[in-house]
Amino acid sequence: MTSFTRIGDGDQPSISTTADQTISGIDPLLYGGFAEHMGRCVYGGIYDPTNTNGLIDENGFRTDVIDAMKELQVPIMRYPGGNFTATYRWLDGVGPKEQRPKRIEVAWKAVEPNSFGTDEFMKWCDIIDAEPYLALNMGTGTLEEALAWVEYCNLDTDTHYVNLRKQNGRETPYGVKYWALGNEVWGPWQVEQSCKEDYAKKAYQWGKALKLLDPTIKLVLCGKDGHSDWDRYVLQECLKITDLHSIHIYTFDMQHYPNATSPKSAERAIEITAALIDLARTEMNYETFPHFSSKPKTVHRPKISFDEWNIWNPIRAPGDKGAEEKYDVSDMLAVGLWLNVFVRQAKHLGMATIAQSVNVIAPLMTTEQGIIKQTTYWPLLLFSKYMRGQSLAVHVRSPTYNGPTSPEWLSSTMDIPMLDVSAALGDDDYLNLAVVNLSDSQALETSLPSVKGPVQVFTVGGNVNNIRDTNSWGSTKVAIADSVWDGSGGFAFEKHSFTLLRWKVSPLRPTLNLGFTETTKNITAGVANSLHARDR
Repeated sequence: MTSFTRIGDGDQPSISTTADQTISGIDPLLYGGFAEHMGRCVYGGIYDPTNTNGLIDENGFRTDVIDAMKELQVPIMRYPGGNFTATYRWLDGVGPKEQRPKRIEVAWKAVEPNSFGTDEFMKWCDIIDAEPYLALNMGTGTLEEALAWVEYCNLDTDTHYVNLRKQNGRETPYGVKYWALGNEVWGPWQVEQSCKEDYAKKAYQWGKALKLLDPTIKLVLCGKDGHSDWDRYVLQECLKITDLHSIHIYTFDMQHYPNATSPKSAERAIEITAALIDLARTEMNYETFPHFSSKPKTVHRPKISFDEWNIWNPIRAPGDKGAEEKYDVSDMLAVGLWLNVFVRQAKHLGMATIAQSVNVIAPLMTTEQGIIKQTTYWPLLLFSKYMRGQSLAVHVRSPTYNGPTSPEWLSSTMDIPMLDVSAALGDDDYLNLAVVNLSDSQALETSLPSVKGPVQVFTVGGNVNNIRDTNSWGSTKVAIADSVWDGSGGFAFEKHSFTLLRWKVSPLRPTLNLGFTETTKNITAGVANSLHARDR
């Protein structure tokens, strides 16, 4: 949460926050990843068994990719799509690899060999210490297939799909908690596109059945962009079986300022989605749902799963050609702003997964010889490493950007400060201040809260870089520059830079914690209770 005062271009900006201004817990799942069977994300990215340069382990997994995922501390991975999900038959991807069928894959116009499937993905998640998040096929798939997949992954009964898992080498259940009820089912590019009425009816019935089979799972409803009538309707119809509501937004523009400021549109989308969730809660009519034995005292409040977000120019990087974006400093600033949005809006967010993690519109690219950490890798690393704990309220005084925006409505809806800021109080009693200076021409000397140095300084971009600089194999122009500041006077945020400042504060433990842990504890069992599920 950031309050803002507009100042003139010649006035000195200021940033105000203190360690006791806590708003909400920052869910660790905000720094999640996404792997879709698209382009070189899986084959040639995560899984590269034919690599001859010593870069794979005994499973055929890229060890340099594994190291990068561990460095990013990726907490959760969404799989197997994406648009790919709408025709995916999970049974094709289990069992002996020589017996797995090759299939025509229509979403991205490819052939899917199925040599990487459920068990390989679970093993990879275990290696990188990430929680798996699976998306169900609600295009050509059936509820019977979905129930079978949950049984295969989560149960420990003497039944067909459990025994199949054991036959395939995995004795104990995987315990997959998060399951998506389809992907972008509303989209005309989807196989089996649906209208909101048909999807809501189907999602409710699927959700009810899936929670009968495994009451411990968390279901992610398929939303749109957070501010559509689709979102409103499906939430009102499916609130009872929904644990998280998914929204997707990609941003980009060919011009720097519209490009770097465009993630502000996601902030408005989160606010509107949160309001739609509350609207669905207030309009819920319990009398029409006899499975409630009594009217709950509190209707559970689903959070938002922002499980596709990134900078993507589909003209520059077409999806059916692998979507291999080459990101520059402007794109890096946009990712910094995206992540600031997530920290500011942490009270509404239960998960976010960047789309995607490797090669496909990704912060990380592979070559036969090694990996390239793109410009966008560095803010993601700094946020994942430091912007945890509690989100803090911040007041910013800054000049504004007043030119064209993408989307166009952004400029008439929200203030766009030249300094975009979020703050977090870590469990280590460090205050972390994340600042994007959007200016492509000048540093901004800024007054900061009273600081007792030393202050750790991490800067990406800045005066040493051109705003169109990119990283490539053998040439890393954009990376983290670290230094120490004594905390005296103002601080100059370099032009077109992302900067993270962190300093030790007196130990402080807020008496009121409205973070994700408390929210999770207060979620009522809803339908799961009515279906004789154990208390979640």
